Amino acid sequence: MAAPLTDQEKRKQISIRGIVGVENVAELKKGFNRHLHFTLVKDRNVATPRDYYFALAHTVRDHLVGRWIRTQQFYYETDPKRVYYLSLEFYMGRTLQNTMINLGLQNACDEAIYQLGLDMEDLEEMEEDAGLGNGGLGRLAACFLDSMATLGLAAYGYGIRYEYGIFNQKIKNGWQVEEADDWLRHGNPWEKARPEYMLPVHFYGRVEESKEGAKWVDTQVVLAMPYDTPIPGYMNNTVNTMRLWSARAPNDFNLMDFNVGDYIQAVLDRNLAENISRVLYPNDNFFEGKELRLKQEYFVVAATLQDIIRRFKNSKKGFSGPVSFDSFPEKVAIQLNDTHPAMAIPELMRVFVDIEKLDWDTAWAITKRTFAYTNHTVLPEALERWPIGLLETLLPRHLQIIYRINQGHLDEISALFPEDMDRMRRMSLIEEDGGKRVNMAHLCIVGSHAVNGVAEIHSNIIKTDVFRDFSELEPEKFQNKTNGITPRRWLLLCNPGLAELIAEAIGEEYVKDLSQLQKLNELVDDDTFIRDVSKVKQDNKEKFSQYLEKEYMVEINPSSMFDVHVKRIHEYKRQLLNCLHIVTMYNRIRKNPKAHFVPRTVIIGGKAAPGYHMAKMIIKLITAVGEVVNKDPVVGSKLKVIYLENYRVSLAEKVIPATDLSEQISTAGTEASGTGNMKFMLNGALTIGTMDGANVEMAEEAGEENMFIFGMRVEDVAEMDAQGYDAMTYYQKIPELKQAIDQINSGFFCPKQPELFKDVTNMLFNHDRFKVFADYEDYIKCQEKVNELYQNLREWTKMVIKNIAASGKFSSDRTITDYATEVWGVEPTDLKIPPPNEPPLYVKQLTT
Repeated sequence: MAAPLTDQEKRKQISIRGIVGVENVAELKKGFNRHLHFTLVKDRNVATPRDYYFALAHTVRDHLVGRWIRTQQFYYETDPKRVYYLSLEFYMGRTLQNTMINLGLQNACDEAIYQLGLDMEDLEEMEEDAGLGNGGLGRLAACFLDSMATLGLAAYGYGIRYEYGIFNQKIKNGWQVEEADDWLRHGNPWEKARPEYMLPVHFYGRVEESKEGAKWVDTQVVLAMPYDTPIPGYMNNTVNTMRLWSARAPNDFNLMDFNVGDYIQAVLDRNLAENISRVLYPNDNFFEGKELRLKQEYFVVAATLQDIIRRFKNSKKGFSGPVSFDSFPEKVAIQLNDTHPAMAIPELMRVFVDIEKLDWDTAWAITKRTFAYTNHTVLPEALERWPIGLLETLLPRHLQIIYRINQGHLDEISALFPEDMDRMRRMSLIEEDGGKRVNMAHLCIVGSHAVNGVAEIHSNIIKTDVFRDFSELEPEKFQNKTNGITPRRWLLLCNPGLAELIAEAIGEEYVKDLSQLQKLNELVDDDTFIRDVSKVKQDNKEKFSQYLEKEYMVEINPSSMFDVHVKRIHEYKRQLLNCLHIVTMYNRIRKNPKAHFVPRTVIIGGKAAPGYHMAKMIIKLITAVGEVVNKDPVVGSKLKVIYLENYRVSLAEKVIPATDLSEQISTAGTEASGTGNMKFMLNGALTIGTMDGANVEMAEEAGEENMFIFGMRVEDVAEMDAQGYDAMTYYQKIPELKQAIDQINSGFFCPKQPELFKDVTNMLFNHDRFKVFADYEDYIKCQEKVNELYQNLREWTKMVIKNIAASGKFSSDRTITDYATEVWGVEPTDLKIPPPNEPPLYVKQLTT
């Protein structure tokens, strides 16, 4: 038996992780044994660790189901306005621990598993990440679902149930190698298939005109099968739904082949239809105009809109007589997460005009009031532009509708600016340059009532540059919604030591109101609190050091500064700038081995898109540099370089709490927001970064003096673009930069292949859009300031506390509250739905 808890431990445990009641523990053990026996058909003699994970997952899920059904009943009874978040990516990570935390079951589960003689961490490690996203955009969608449930909004996430998520990254001989992520191989205990809600989705065919209007005929049908995953709010008994669609071939698929006797081939060809939900495109911030991708984008919106309309028609407030869609925007808000679900706009028009027989103008007014669009990038290569020919083949009716939307849009512009043909060309939905294409961002702007960027600086760039013509026309349409992260996963789950320390200091209300972290400012000079914060960080570093030593066979100095740069590998995120700093530090140690040096462990991680040559070369360069540095006896424990393999959500949960210095060093004006920067800030890392994305607002909240800001600002970059950027001048002027580049160029880091990094250096000199050399000198100087402060643990920790205290703005609860009130027209509520063992709210209302 575990030792009895002291009063202080009881208070701590009740505050954050739920109450350990004897009945709770007994019930959980009973549920665990029941599932092991009846669901998994195993006993303790033959059960594997994975069986134990599944038994626990099913036990925890039992506590969700009653609340899930109760929440849906409550929505049916009260008929609130519903919010639909459409995203091609939901990067959920693992579910077990997050569910235990949000239901207040974590301590009781810990105790039950302990009494059963098992190890909770071992069981949690058995769970596969649901890697249904590439990076920031998909992880943001996951944080938003958590916040929507916690704020009591009647909200649904809609996406695709990819059979294979983001690839698993292996590093072999320093190169990235991709392996398929077969995350469903062992089953997924968190989802529930709903074949009764299967829906048809149409492709190809042709359009027939008749007296009744256009008809889309001779189509190929694919069925969309929904899988529902419960999304629990934090301690409020609300459980919302994420519905992911899986493609299925209809039974009569390729019936023609049956008739000529090729039954086997007809059955095999069913795969063609089912490929739609087979794999996530592993591109981040890059548009790949493949037919399968367009099929995925249309598949998710066509199925989702049928579902939304069915729910609207079946709502309790019901309709007598024919359905009226006039109230549709009062009951439905649809948020488009980037342009990927943009086909929802012409699809809703098709449903309204062709099927529900609304007149065009009415349908268009309703559509615009229903949709809102979030832009996530200003990189030109990331903006979606679909070729007309592809749309004509795959979705002929939708192309007609897009042309008609564009005609109405251009008529409005020509009425306002009759002579300005150039403006009409710039604002058209159809681009003529280099082949006719549909600009999906323009379609989203024209078809939505609200458009937002994801950080103040990004929203301003959208208004004044990328979509300037549109914002001049309808300034009231453009808004900012700075991104956020859920404090449940990104503090309580991943950093329980810090979460409990904060709860002891200011109470536990901050978990649902992160702005309360401001109260920590009163403790900035409190020696005990400073010591405790520092100890939590050191404990996290010790734990992560053990993980790194086990995984990478490199001896880690846990008292070194953990300098971390984890995100997708992309030229604009400038992992190359970090790499040049590593080489510079290495050269300094070699030049003067006896000089004082602040020891560092530099940890870089992230995946490169499989077809992105330069990103893959960057990984190879970092690993090659690491190889030389880590083996050099002169360097010893002063400097270590680790390339974190297969960076994903569950690995982020390990590395972020252990980080001292967070690298956010994109070229100013290229990172829309970033959310990794927020996770590090909340977990007590200090930021070295440019004035880009949400870094700008982090500096506003914490004070620029409490961050390490360097480099060009947006206006400096614009000025340099106007004058022309000449990398050679920096190379010739800065001796340490020249030395580093010469080493990379000459094969110092890869003697067997001295030419290996020529592509990298050639890019840096001749076509570096992101101006690495221009910020090098300032970056190195800023890193020296970091070293200086790190030597004074007390002052460093005081700055850490100021950063944590200032991170309240970056809760996704705040972001979602802003969307709810300013875009969707709904109000967050702290109403707690009664748990399944109490009468439902509407019964209570009837009896009071």
